[in-house]
Amino acid sequence: MSTFSYVPNFTIKCSISPREEPKHHNVIGVKINGHSSAAFPGAKVDLLSQNHAVVAATTTPLHPGERLEIRQNIPTKKQLVDPFRQGLIVEGGVGYRQTVVIRSYEVGPDKTATIETILNLLQETALNHVWMSGLLSDGFGATHGMMKNNLIWVVSRMQVQVDNYPIWGEVMEINTWVGASGKNGMRRDWLLTSKATGLVFARATSTWVMMNQKTRRLSKMPDEVRAEISPWFIEKQAIPEENPVKIDKLDNNATYVISDLKPKRSDLDMNHHVNNVKYVRWMLETIPDQFLEAHQLSNIILEYRRECGSSDVVQSLCEPNENNNNNNISLLNGFSLASGILHQGNGLLESLTRGAFSYTHLLQTEGEEAKSKEIVRGRTSWKRKLPSMPSFPS
Repeated sequence: MSTFSYVPNFTIKCSISPREEPKHHNVIGVKINGHSSAAFPGAKVDLLSQNHAVVAATTTPLHPGERLEIRQNIPTKKQLVDPFRQGLIVEGGVGYRQTVVIRSYEVGPDKTATIETILNLLQETALNHVWMSGLLSDGFGATHGMMKNNLIWVVSRMQVQVDNYPIWGEVMEINTWVGASGKNGMRRDWLLTSKATGLVFARATSTWVMMNQKTRRLSKMPDEVRAEISPWFIEKQAIPEENPVKIDKLDNNATYVISDLKPKRSDLDMNHHVNNVKYVRWMLETIPDQFLEAHQLSNIILEYRRECGSSDVVQSLCEPNENNNNNNISLLNGFSLASGILHQGNGLLESLTRGAFSYTHLLQTEGEEAKSKEIVRGRTSWKRKLPSMPSFPS
């Protein structure tokens, strides 16, 4: 039986028990992740048995920096296919499409993907798009020109519209592309669809600006960086631009307030600030559980004001909006709800799903009101979950 061991300052070494004789072959027809071995020039394959193959490893000593570079293997030139991430360059060579599977740890009790899962997938596919472009340096999505100028990307606004939530095990295609946003910003959009049926799950759009990593202040886009990314810009929108909804600032008299929220080390990203997905989790924690059990998020708008660091103590405020119909918030469930639909027809179902439920949110640093600082404003819209029919004994 083959075993693998790690030797300091060396790459992985393959050791073989005496009873096994390694067979070395020049493999031409082997497919790796669905691609011919011709796509991997210079790769040698040791066939240890008819059912096992491993890439031959070198025992040449490597410096720590060289080991890290080999482990990451960030492309230095534009790649059209990424078989390991199931990614492709599309849209005439500037867009990106990735196939993903909804995994068990990405769903909630109802077996559908959570909004945090969707936001994480948006971030991951955006980074993989830059990876494929050949422009990625060793920063968190930063290009080579950005790293030279100590610049990082920060999101200033994001909107996600969810029509349907993918379920556990479902295969989804995520398309993403970029475009210009003003003189110094970049817009990134996403479209999430079912690979099997083409059903649209969600659409998303975001606006990104540059921040100086040392001064933590916003920066203009240098000509060097503009020259890197502008060839990737296309004019296409997942969510049409409309007059942006004004999100009012809440005060400490908000209906729902959770205080003393402290970032954990696991909440920090590679730019050393709290990841924006964590913000959404803090926002949703203020909404009553009874409401969340009967509704699902259909739209979220986030306006980012400042970054949140590891030492900040955060307060989450939430206020139901005036258009909420409190008479419709009474929860019906189980047999009584199903019976009502069966006896009254579609009229009751329409009355349950009619109307928009929305909340205004604010995350701020905790302290005296005059000293607290806004982190992000948000607005969430919700629709009622469709009731499940009861099962009757046969």
